[in-house]
Amino acid sequence: MNRLTKGDYLTEKKSPNGNYTIKAYVTSGGATTGYAVRGELVFNKEKESKTVYWNYRESAADIEWIDNDTVVINGHTLNIPDDKFDFRHN
Repeated sequence: MNRLTKGDYLTEKKSPNGNYTIKAYVTSGGATTGYAVRGELVFNKEKESKTVYWNYRESAADIEWIDNDTVVINGHTLNIPDDKFDFRHN
């Protein structure tokens, strides 16, 4: 998933303990495909990141941290840093 297009910045939310940030971007495949939201997990202490969320036919991102390691993005719960959601595989 790290080869996906970056997209246009939407929003971001930092985890309660400050270890992670989820940054959301919206991408468009052009006239023949709909919008998609890409969620990028940023490891704040290491300044590294990876894509952990990719969902088609979305153009907004609702991000809510449940605790230091659990985030809900548009209704999909992820245990960070290991879980990923990719509509093509779920």
